Amino acid sequence: MIGRFAPAMRDFLKQESAGGIILIFAAIAAMVVANSPLLGSYKSMLDTPVIAGIGSVVIDKPLLLWINDGLMAVFFFLVGLEVKREIIDGQLSSWNRASLPLVAAIGGMAIPALIFVAVNQGSPENISGWAIPAATDIAFALGVLSLLGPRVPVALKALLLAIAVIDDIGAITVIALFYTSEIDPAMLGGAAAVFAAMLVVGRMKVSTSIPYVLLFIVLWVFVLKSGVHATLAGVAAAFTVPMQARDGTRLLERMEHGLHPWSAFLIIPVFGFANAGVSLAGVSPSALLDPLPLGIALGLLVGKQLGIFGFAFAAVKLKLASLPADVTWKQVHAMSLLAAIGFTMSLFIGNLAFDDLARIDAVKIGVLTGSLVAALAGYALLRATTTKPDPKEFPNPEGDVSN
Repeated sequence: MIGRFAPAMRDFLKQESAGGIILIFAAIAAMVVANSPLLGSYKSMLDTPVIAGIGSVVIDKPLLLWINDGLMAVFFFLVGLEVKREIIDGQLSSWNRASLPLVAAIGGMAIPALIFVAVNQGSPENISGWAIPAATDIAFALGVLSLLGPRVPVALKALLLAIAVIDDIGAITVIALFYTSEIDPAMLGGAAAVFAAMLVVGRMKVSTSIPYVLLFIVLWVFVLKSGVHATLAGVAAAFTVPMQARDGTRLLERMEHGLHPWSAFLIIPVFGFANAGVSLAGVSPSALLDPLPLGIALGLLVGKQLGIFGFAFAAVKLKLASLPADVTWKQVHAMSLLAAIGFTMSLFIGNLAFDDLARIDAVKIGVLTGSLVAALAGYALLRATTTKPDPKEFPNPEGDVSN
């Protein structure tokens, strides 16, 4: 199924799984700190003003926004590289490969959003958060999968990865269309000029990553100042990087490979620690029944199962797609639960959807509750539907990914 890209896929899954484990600990640490005497220091650290600039171009933001707008732009650059690679050479390069994850991902985005809107129809002030439960956190999900080791078919991991990539494309589109503030035409024009320069560099197939990185930084500043969310600069920049450079180097894969450890082991855990902390002081269990957190939790838990599993099942029965030979429907159901772990992207969209701290805390409660239940249920169901392979039959601990 994965063919000649098996080594790259195996390396990706290893790093993403390990990063997911670190992300879990970062989220736990944030919750512990936020519910301890260190809460004041935690908030003060995130509110620390950080100023950077050259000449008249100055960016003055608290540390939290540097993480959410700056570090996450690098994460979105990596997402853009992964998406481009998957479209050109990977699981999304043909209809036969892309059909099942594409249909499943569409259902996995649409149904959670509809459930959220249904729960919040009486609270119009919450409707802007409709996209929060539509997201999937691939690092967290693969981190849970890694706990089961070789019991999990590699084809199922590849299916989850493809669904998450398409989910990321959907999230990027949603952010661009629905979470953009007032536009500054001059800054947007500057961003367009820099992007055009990056396209020229890409067309020339320059083999060193330096000009792409420098132009990406300039593009990020222009996009940040334009009113379009700054992280989208990362996606735009990534699509200018050629698959193969003039000297024959697979530049895109080289940059992706170089960035991935930084994203998995630093950027995403730092984002998780900075955004997952919510004080539960004075919060009763009934708070989860408020429309905002309830809509998010149900959107993730119920919506992802109905959307991913339901749409995938319908696609196969209608002969629009086929199920991988070594994957069962029970395993697909378990995978749909793991895809309900929203975390990183859900928290990110929640910060874009709302300004007031009370609603952002409600978002965190909904995301954390839904994601925690999804992780535990998905792990239990997947463990029950898989068996530990015979080491004599599968001597490779990573499994056979060459089929």
